[in-house]
Amino acid sequence: MDKFMKIAISEARKGISAGHGGPFGCVIVKDGKIVGKGHNEVVKRNDPTCHGEVMAIRDACKNIGSFDLSGCDLYTTAEPCPMCAGAIMWANIKKVWYGCNIADTDSIGFRDKQFYEAPEDISEELDREECLEVFKEYKNIKGKQHY
Repeated sequence: MDKFMKIAISEARKGISAGHGGPFGCVIVKDGKIVGKGHNEVVKRNDPTCHGEVMAIRDACKNIGSFDLSGCDLYTTAEPCPMCAGAIMWANIKKVWYGCNIADTDSIGFRDKQFYEAPEDISEELDREECLEVFKEYKNIKGKQHY
């Protein structure tokens, strides 16, 4: 068994035994060293964004002092959902290693599969001109980071 996946599995078990959420653990590695780890804390925090990958990304960013995790690999017990995949891309993580796939997650009662299908369009544009003013203000700031 891969040593980093073993730690991700341990994180998942830690979360399960504490009642924090589902069986999702994650570690983030850079240059052979763990820089972040986390597990699902959706139930603990009453926050649907607290998936294992997101918690590990938050931990890694805090530990290295940057929102850019370029050069990092991520090990997780399950294939990342679309939200986590988006967070992984925003963090510039170069490689994802996962244990269980979407069908496995579905088989234990999680609804990840539905998020891969075409979602119902719940969005509608509102007050665009006013929001564009905020964008213009931001665009004129010198030295900002585009992220």
